[in-house]
Amino acid sequence: MTELFQLGNFTSHAGLSLQWKLECDAITDEEWKCLAKMIMDYQDRPFSEAVGIPRGGLKLAEALNEYASGNSDDFPLICDDVFTTGTSMLDFIDETYPTFTQGMGHRWVVFARKPSNVYPYFTRALFTMPPKPYVQKESWDDETLIMRNE
Repeated sequence: MTELFQLGNFTSHAGLSLQWKLECDAITDEEWKCLAKMIMDYQDRPFSEAVGIPRGGLKLAEALNEYASGNSDDFPLICDDVFTTGTSMLDFIDETYPTFTQGMGHRWVVFARKPSNVYPYFTRALFTMPPKPYVQKESWDDETLIMRNE
């Protein structure tokens, strides 16, 4: 059985070294349906269709399409499983919807490793990690705790 939370050495889409990851292949089809319902409790506008960013967003898009309007006048909802830096989201939008302006359309992820509903990402997340603390050592006897956004 695949574990959702995994320790190890991983590389993000943007090339960052990660010491843990969320392996969303561990999420069952029924759980994707539940996550889609949870998103719909917060999605405030209709969307024409859900479009998943390959590979992680495909199962979520499939589950969200149950709620799609099918109306081409509505924007699509672009989704992914995990938001780390936002690179996947921006690259996908640039390639698939080159006429979109910043903030156009609906964007959702299940997990965000940093705040994602900010410029230039405008991506909503069901679950968001808090900002990561950073310990800056000015000397061995003096540690200063600073908050950083990565």
